[in-house]
Amino acid sequence: MRYRTLGRTGIKVSVLCLGTMTFGWTADEETAFAIMDAAVENGINVIDTADIYPRWAPGSYAGHSEEIIGRWLAKNRSLRQRLIIATKVRNPMSDDDPNDQGLSRRHIIRSVEGSLRRLQIDYIDLYQSHWYDDDTAQEETLRAYDDLIREGKVRAVGCSNFEAWRLMEALWTSDRLNLARYESLQPHYNLVHRTEFERELQAVCLKYKLGVIPYSPLAGGFLTGKYRRGAGAPAGTRGEVSGTIKKYMARERNYDLLEKMEQIACDRSATIGQIALAWLLGSPAVTSAIIGANSVDQLHDSLGAADLELTAEEWRALDEISSWKEQ
Repeated sequence: MRYRTLGRTGIKVSVLCLGTMTFGWTADEETAFAIMDAAVENGINVIDTADIYPRWAPGSYAGHSEEIIGRWLAKNRSLRQRLIIATKVRNPMSDDDPNDQGLSRRHIIRSVEGSLRRLQIDYIDLYQSHWYDDDTAQEETLRAYDDLIREGKVRAVGCSNFEAWRLMEALWTSDRLNLARYESLQPHYNLVHRTEFERELQAVCLKYKLGVIPYSPLAGGFLTGKYRRGAGAPAGTRGEVSGTIKKYMARERNYDLLEKMEQIACDRSATIGQIALAWLLGSPAVTSAIIGANSVDQLHDSLGAADLELTAEEWRALDEISSWKEQ
């Protein structure tokens, strides 16, 4: 496993980060425990979650994933100092309280206490704004985060799903008022979804030294090789219902990309998914990629990318085929 420094924080993070959105949804507690055991055994030191996970799942609720992680941490107390625990705040936690959401000071202070309780820890290593909040001034949000850092409940703060101008506004606000600033960004970024991050956000992150932790690095499974030109969505895959994956399937050049990835994978004795992750980790801005898993076998496949480095020629070939600048 390789490790990189997260932005300016001095925190060393594994190049693969365990995402836990599936915990309490498509991975039950026993499976989730096995996945976390395997992740740590193989050098992953970052566990990423959110207070809302997985509220949308039948029979589950907001905070369920954090509770599962908390029970696992309680069984593995000796690991706490080695792990970077990251969670998020912003999304509605219930239907009956209009203030049980957002990035107001009121909601952040309430939410951090809930996350600490569910995770059974004394502090959160990386606390992140899950989405922007049009109804709250960035100054209020950042002052709340600054106070949490001073109190020792949070070590660093980051954001996810921010547009470049919103991120810049936040950085300027922190600089002007001498407040804690966002030290990381979680963008939606992969080989078939590049424009959103690369058009403006990438330059901001490089200029201001933000750590970058992309989510959906395998494009919901599209970049694993399950989808073939002219074959339609395989039974039981997200492509049967996901509008986003159907959009990927409709673009012929995405199949050109998959064919090139398969060729490189064969040459490197790797899988197509590992090549997708290796390309992402070869980006000059990326610190760590978030990988999810429904089973230990799925996790092990992704782990194969941890020490896989593409040659400059291989990286450029994939970069050229998928470049949004040519569209």
